[in-house]
Amino acid sequence: MIARPGMSKYLHVFAIGIQNTLVYRVNFLFRAMFGLVPLMGTLYVWRTIYAGKAPGSLIGDYTLQGMISYYLLVTIVDALTAVAEDDWQIAADIKEGAISQFLLKPMDYLTYRLCLYFSGRTVYTAVAILPVALFTLYLRDSFVSPSSVGTAMLFTASVVQAALLQFFLAYTMALLAFWVLDVSTFIFIQFAFEYICSGHLFPLDILPPAVARALQLTPYPYLCYFPAAVYLGRIQGGELMLGFAIQSAWVVAGYGLARWVWARGIRRYSAAGG
Repeated sequence: MIARPGMSKYLHVFAIGIQNTLVYRVNFLFRAMFGLVPLMGTLYVWRTIYAGKAPGSLIGDYTLQGMISYYLLVTIVDALTAVAEDDWQIAADIKEGAISQFLLKPMDYLTYRLCLYFSGRTVYTAVAILPVALFTLYLRDSFVSPSSVGTAMLFTASVVQAALLQFFLAYTMALLAFWVLDVSTFIFIQFAFEYICSGHLFPLDILPPAVARALQLTPYPYLCYFPAAVYLGRIQGGELMLGFAIQSAWVVAGYGLARWVWARGIRRYSAAGG
C-alpha cells in the first residue's frame, strides 16, 4: 500500500521519532524496571490488607486475585499510553520559537507531535515488555486472563482511545506556554488529578457510588480504570457501550479543545530572529 503524499511526511516523522528514541532504549529499560518498584509496594500493601481478613473476602467486589490483576493492568495501560516528555517539549518549542517553522511549512504541529508521541510509546513498549512480562509471569497465579477474544479486542480499543485522550490532555496543557512562562505548575496539577482520579491509586469502583458516578463524567477514569475494567469484565452490556461512548466523546472533545487552544494561542505568538 502506497502512502498518500500528505501522509508520507508524517510516516517519515514517525520513523525519525523511532530512530531518535532508540538512543534512549537503555534508559527506558531501567525506567520500566524501576517503575515496577511502586507496583510491588502497592501489591504488598494489598496482600497485607487481605491477609487480615477471612479467606475469600472481598474489598469492593475485588478478591485479592482481582486486585492484583487490576494493578498489573493499570501498569500495562500506563506503559502503553503515558506521556513521557511530550508536554515539556511542546512547551519548550513554544517558548524557544521552534514552532515558527510549522507556520511556514505544510505540516500540522498537532499531527507532528502525535507521530512523535506514538513513536516514543512504540519504543518504550518494546523495551518495557520484557520486565513487565517477567513480572506478570511471576504473578501468573494471580493474573486473570481475558474472558474471550472479544474482551481482548475491546480492551485494545479502549487503550487506543486512552492513548489519544492522554495525548490531547497533555498537548492542551502544554499550549498554556502561549500565555505563561512556566507551565510546570499546571502540568503537575494535571498529573495529580490524573493520578488520583484515573484509578492509579485504587480501583474507582471501591469508592462510594455517588463519588464514582461523578468521576465517570470526567475524562480521567478513561485513561486507566476503564480499560482495566473492560479487560476484567467488570463493565458489561449497556454500561460498557455507554462507557465507550463517553470515552469517545472525551477523545473528540480533547481534540477539539486542543485545536481551539492552539488557534487562540497562535494569535498571541510572536518570534524574532532567523
